[in-house]
This record gives sequence, C-alpha cells and structure tokens, in this order.
Amino acid sequence: MLKALDGFVAVFYKEVLHLRRDSMAVLMALIMPLFQMAMLGWAIDTNVRNVPTTVLNQDGRRESREFLDRLRNSDTFHFVRTVGSDKELQESIVSGEAHVAVKIPPDYSDRLLRKEGAQVLVLIDGSDSSVSGQALNVSTTIGLDESLKRMVAAQGPLPVEVRPRVLFNPDSKSPNFLLPGMIAMLLLQITCFLTAFSVVREKESGTLEQLFVTPVKPLGLLLGKISPYMVLAIAELVMMLLAMRFVFSVPVEGSLVSLLLLSIPYLFVALSFGTFVSTKATSQSEAMQMSFMIFIPTIFLSGYIFPRETMPLFFRCMSYLVPASYYVDTLRGIILRGAGLRHMWMNGVVLLAMGTILLVAAARRFHNKVVAV
Repeated sequence: MLKALDGFVAVFYKEVLHLRRDSMAVLMALIMPLFQMAMLGWAIDTNVRNVPTTVLNQDGRRESREFLDRLRNSDTFHFVRTVGSDKELQESIVSGEAHVAVKIPPDYSDRLLRKEGAQVLVLIDGSDSSVSGQALNVSTTIGLDESLKRMVAAQGPLPVEVRPRVLFNPDSKSPNFLLPGMIAMLLLQITCFLTAFSVVREKESGTLEQLFVTPVKPLGLLLGKISPYMVLAIAELVMMLLAMRFVFSVPVEGSLVSLLLLSIPYLFVALSFGTFVSTKATSQSEAMQMSFMIFIPTIFLSGYIFPRETMPLFFRCMSYLVPASYYVDTLRGIILRGAGLRHMWMNGVVLLAMGTILLVAAARRFHNKVVAV
C-alpha cells in the first residue's frame, strides 16, 4: 500500500508551489462562493410576502372590512388599489398590476348576520406558481378560520382542536433552509473544477507525460494533486460556515466538529470526481463541460431544491447515486436539527466509498497511460 503512494510528497509539494504562483485562482476559489452565498442569502426569499392585491368591496360594512383587514394583516397580501367594477378587477390581474384580486359581494354582511353561507371571490394569477400557491393557501386558511370562529361563537367549542408546532425553523426563514444546501453545491463546484483543471493543465503543457516516466505511482500522483485542494476546500468550508452563522444568523444546532468530520468524505468525493474527469478530458473547456454534466443533475436530484420523496421512482433511485444527496442531508441534520455523528455516520461511510471508487478508477486510467508510455 505504501509503495502505491510513492511520489505523494513530491507531487503534493509541486502542487502547493503551483497554487502559490496562481494566487488569483486561489483568491477566486475563496471569494466567489462567499459572493454567491451572499446573493442567495440576501436576494432570494422563498417566503412569499406583500403580494400586490386589488379589492372590489361591494358590501362596505363592518364585517367585510374586518375580513379585508385579516387579509391585509396576514403579511401575504399588499393592497395596492380599490376598484369599482368587475372589469377593473379583471384588468388589474391581466395587466400585472396585481397578482391577487378580492371581490366581496353586496350581500356579504347580510348573509353572515342571517347565519347563512357568504362567499368571497379571490382571483389568483397562476402564472407564478410560488406566489399563487401561497396566496391560495393563506386566503383559504383565513376563510376557514373565520368560519370556525363563527361556528364556535354559535355552538360552543369544537370537539377536536389541532395545534401544529413547527420544529427547527419555526419562522420558515429562507436562509435557514437554502444556505446549508447551498454550501454543498458551492463546494462541489469549486473542488471539482479546480482539480479537473489542474490535471488537464498538466496535459496541455506537456508536463504530465514527464510525470509518467518518473518513479511516481498513479495513486500517489493523484493523492498528491488533490491534497492541497482538500486543504483549500476545508478553509472555504470554514469561511462559508462563519458567514452563514454571523452574517445571515443561521443557528448551528449541532456540533461543528461532527460537521467538519463528515465534510471530509464529501470533499474527497468531489475531488476524486474532478480527478476522474481530468483523466477523460483533453482540454480545460472539455473538463468544464464534463463537470457541468454532474453539477446540474446534482442541483435537482440532491434534495437541495425539491424533496427527493416526491420524485418519481426512477429519479429517486438516481438520487442515491448523487453524493450531494447525502451531504445536504448531513448539513441540514447537523445545522438545523442538531443531529450528531451517531445519526449521520452512514452518510459519511457512503461518501467515503464513493470517493474511493472514483479515485481508484482514475488511478487505473492513469496506470494504463503510464504503461502505454
């Protein structure tokens, strides 16, 4: 085993020297993920608020005004204009002035006072599914709550009362949900690209062939090349965790030591994949294209944006082959739920196995090239 690592120290030292000479690449690798994290944390908010809303109140009495006040106070609807006709109400949606339009009929208060059913028309712009879904849920909930209050006032308490309680992210803050998963995406992007480019650059300059004729074993060569980038990736991870905690105020409920320990297998997978890509690619542009082949599916299949449980069976099975699936689960488990090593150790084992398979496959390809030379 030790003989297979011949040349590791020499290649490691060579790669460190290369990183020192290419200080701009190191700087970009450290700064760009933080910039992307800042954009995501500040610019993107999945909590839909202040949806532009127009109102047609044909009743005008206290009961209708109270209902509109409940909509306004929900923080979901922002009343931009009161219109006087159905045509104006429809035009406000079509023109994009409003995404929601509320119409209260003239007999709304009379029907409530007679204890009859009263209807409120809520028109929702379905061209934006996230806004329409939130508006539909909130308006339906407010209408249901209003009905229950009147039923309770008339007939006494309800026989069953459900009191939901949201754990771990009770305020549904977007950064708390998005940033832990974003860390997995950024680490994959940086480590995979840097490693793939470093080996391909050796090919383009002709120095890789020189390494083949030296007494450097393929496994030692690859480990020596990826180890400096492992150190760089760990430094990047620490910087992103600090920014997440102190800039975006995302609480870290679990152990940072456990998080760092379980991050090493994921970084190993990402670096190994970048190395494997470099054995296939013949140029840096080709390496970038091949890296994107895994990066795009990772975003959609890892559970970062869409829950894996809701995917069709075929894609759910494919998600188990995506390393980020295990790391996103680990990040959210430790950061948000306070999980520890005893809960997440299996994710680390799977990632370590994936990284070993990729690195061995890359070493075999290099070995074949050495034999050919």
